[in-house]
Formats: sequence, structure tokens, C-alpha cells
Amino acid sequence: MSAGLFGLLDDVAALARLAAASVDDVGAAAARASAKAAGVVVDDAAVTPQYVRGLAAAREVPIIKRIAIGSIRNKLLFILPAALLLSEFLPWALTPILMLGGAYLCYEGAEKVWHALGHGAHHAEDPREKSEDEVVSGAVRTDLILSAEIMVIALNEIASEGFLSRLVILVVVALFITVVVYGAVAAIVKMDDLGLALVERRGADSAAGRFGSGLVRAMPKVLSVISVVGTAAMLWVGGHIELVGLKDLGVSGPYDLVHHLEVAVHDAVPVLGGVLGWLVNTAASALVGALLGALIVAVKTLVTSRRGAAATH
Repeated sequence: MSAGLFGLLDDVAALARLAAASVDDVGAAAARASAKAAGVVVDDAAVTPQYVRGLAAAREVPIIKRIAIGSIRNKLLFILPAALLLSEFLPWALTPILMLGGAYLCYEGAEKVWHALGHGAHHAEDPREKSEDEVVSGAVRTDLILSAEIMVIALNEIASEGFLSRLVILVVVALFITVVVYGAVAAIVKMDDLGLALVERRGADSAAGRFGSGLVRAMPKVLSVISVVGTAAMLWVGGHIELVGLKDLGVSGPYDLVHHLEVAVHDAVPVLGGVLGWLVNTAASALVGALLGALIVAVKTLVTSRRGAAATH
């Protein structure tokens, strides 16, 4: 009896060690996949605050929470099953689908630039003139594209894993990245409230109060900068998706041109070559995104104006 019990305990211990090793493997793979998608994660964090800019302070965190829930839904219910199934049965379809999403990002970014220049229905861009449902819906639509790239990048990083391992790793990546992104966004948009609380509790003349006053004064400018960064991020990410997608489809000329420029700058400047090369690649991707987005905006504007003219006759 005792020998059987000790044998069972040995088996349980072996299973526990195997499970622990599996957890470690999943954690390591999820960390690699998350790091690979870090650039898009930064873009996601930069894009989101613009959706709550100008809204009542009491509604900022609840709206961010709704967007975060929508993001998890995007990743787990739509993107994850589709990506896994496509990677199993139609791997060639991932690139065209991702390029369609990239084109949408380019359009979103170019439209914001167009409105900022005083064209189009600029008033529709003010979150204060939208319902919460409209704000959340717009943010979740944009998140769908960014989340899709995050998940596809992560999937490519773990392509050699088995189906079940890929599933578990991608779920971990989805949850981890969503918490990081929207936790950071919530912290950013509540900084001014923190500053005001420091002034009220510690007094305006204290060191903490002066720091709080600085936060209150700085946050509108910070949010303005983040809004600009978010628009630029849409163009950058969208353009980069198109360049990589064209290369994957066999049209490597545009990607190779940008890569050669990046390498040339990298080699020309010994000290800051890596940073400057990355900036060149980023600027070129943003330019591609802006051109494609401008084309889509122009086509949409033309079609809309023609429909409007036809409706008046």
C-alpha cells in the first residue's frame, strides 16, 4: 500500500514538474511574442487617449474600461480564432487581410490630418459631440486593426509551436498586452486629477502641491502631443503593414528601397546609426501610409460628393 502511495506521489510530482516547465515555456514564448509586437503596443497606447480627450473626467476611466473590454473581445473572440484557423488552413490569406486593416489605419490617420487642416466635417471629430457608444465603437474599431497586427506578429513568432501551445500563448499575450495598454492609458488620462488632488491635500505651496500644479498645467499639452502621436502612429503602422505585405506577396521593391535607405543611414553614422536608421524607416512608412490614406480619403470624398449631387437632382 505504502509503495503504491509513494509511486503515486512520484507520478504527481513528475506531472507537477512537467506542468511547471510548460508554464515556463508558455511564459517565455509569450514574452518573446509580446516583445516582438512592442512597436504596435506603443502605437495602441498612443492612439487610445484621443478618444476620451475633452470628455467629462468622471467618464474617462469607465469609457477606457469599455474600450478595454472591447479590445479583449476583439482579440479573443474574433482575431484569435480567425488567425489560428487561417494559419492552419489558409495561411496565404493572413497577409491580404492584414493589408486591408493597414489600409483602414492609413485612411483613419489621413482623415484626421485632413480634418485638422480645416477640411471636411471637423466638428464630428470632437468627442464631446459624440455619445459614449459612438466613442467606444470608434475606438474598438481602430483597436481591432491594431490588435490584429499584434496577434499576427505574435503568431508569426510562435509559428513552430503546436496548435494548443499557440492557443494558450496567444491568450496570454492578448490579456497581458490589453492590461498594459489600457492600464497605461488610464494612468495617462487621470494624471491631471492626481495633480489636483495633490494640490488640495498638500497645499499649493508645498513641494507636492507644486508638482501637482505642474501636472495639471502639463497634461492638456501632453494629451495634445499624444493625439498627434496617435495620428502619426496610424500612418506609420498602416504604411509599414503595406510595405511588409507587398514584400510577402512578391512585390518587394518598395520595402527594399526603404530597407536600403535605413541601412545606408545606419552605416553612415557610427554612433546614432541605429536610431537614425529606425527614424528613416518610420518616416518612410508614415509617408507611404499618408499617401495611401490620402488616396482613400480623396476617393471617399469624391464618391460622397457625387452621391450628394445625385441626391439633389
